[in-house]
Amino acid sequence: MDALSYKTQSAKKQEVQRQWYVIDATDQVLGRLASKVAKILRGKHKPIYTPHVDTGDHVIIINAEKIRLTGNKWTDKQYVRYSGYPGGQRIQSAKEILQKHPERLIEMAIRGMLPKNRLGRQMFKKLHVYVGAEHPHEAQKPQPLNLNEIK
Repeated sequence: MDALSYKTQSAKKQEVQRQWYVIDATDQVLGRLASKVAKILRGKHKPIYTPHVDTGDHVIIINAEKIRLTGNKWTDKQYVRYSGYPGGQRIQSAKEILQKHPERLIEMAIRGMLPKNRLGRQMFKKLHVYVGAEHPHEAQKPQPLNLNEIK
């Protein structure tokens, strides 16, 4: 066997074929949904996955207000942010965030599972989360994606 014929191929930015997927978040558990969507955004479901190249696909999530949390997480899970000023720490429960901005629950969960660098910010831009069943991306012809098929 020739050792030179078994070279690892690294994906190039120009070679990546991006697809659009639409996912219905109705009765999906937040963490399980977020981990599978993060995998799609990174491109880990593709055989050409390369860690330093954005090989992921676009993901549209609809019905964000119908997401599910298990146990007492609606009241016990706290989201903390800090303005930088003395006394500027703000704490909200998951239920409070769901009432005001339901799409932010999903966005925060997925953002936490992506790399914390320029590449992760670029991957996050391919996520589109909407309240309700309508989205403005019909021209891209997104394919419905069943999360149970993804490992």
